[in-house]
Amino acid sequence: MTLNKMEDLKFDATERLSFDYVQGILQPTPTCDTWDQIWNFQAKPDDLLISTYPKAGTTWTQEIVDLIQNDGDVENSKRAPIHVRFPFIEWIIPSLGCGLEQANEMPSPRILKTHLPIHLVPPSFLEKNCKIIYVARNPKDNMVSYYHFQRMNKALPDPGTWEEYFETFLAGKVCWGSWYDHVKGWWEAKDKHRILYLFYEEMKKNPKHEIQKLAEFTGKKLDDKVLEKIVHHTSFDVMKRNPMANYSTIPTKIMNHSISPFMRKGFCIFFWP
Repeated sequence: MTLNKMEDLKFDATERLSFDYVQGILQPTPTCDTWDQIWNFQAKPDDLLISTYPKAGTTWTQEIVDLIQNDGDVENSKRAPIHVRFPFIEWIIPSLGCGLEQANEMPSPRILKTHLPIHLVPPSFLEKNCKIIYVARNPKDNMVSYYHFQRMNKALPDPGTWEEYFETFLAGKVCWGSWYDHVKGWWEAKDKHRILYLFYEEMKKNPKHEIQKLAEFTGKKLDDKVLEKIVHHTSFDVMKRNPMANYSTIPTKIMNHSISPFMRKGFCIFFWP
């Protein structure tokens, strides 16, 4: 399937996408069908890539980074829904568009998003020495959040019962593969490339400190007033009410928030060493 045939895809409100494997990693079939184009995506040296395992604080980090880049300008961050502001490079949703096309049409400097494990990230990101932000979340909370996300998101497999999903998650048979392999792979890469490796739990515990780290990594100097502003506007309660960040603009036939809201509780437990 080529990118210019996206209009031929249909998304039935009663059905989910089909799924297949890319090098052993489960992905929606549209992603598998365009994998060569994804793999050969050409990054630019000034690209910033945000990478996480699904439901590990991706949207939170995106909103923080957007506000950092715009010096805390909240109105600017409302210019478009978050899935439009940050192209999701490997994602294709019939009726919503294609991350590759979004990225290729976006002027530099670009901020992009991926959930790919390190070995499947397009090589150009590492070859061009792009800055990459990675966020890891503890597996217990990550699994619970991912389960409810799959329940409400027709673009992901039906998770089945919690008992069934527990085994599926532990076996790494979910989209984007094993949590363990994902966080370990990126951890091992962090000292070889320009990767800022953060922890969701530390972001919850001390958001101002972690936002400062993000600002320094991206080359921005922010005063204390702007930092406090970003902390407030990226708090869970504020983001949950923000239609430009909570995915409420996505059609219900794809994401049904009555089943489970995209932002549920934002809880975390602290057991990272």
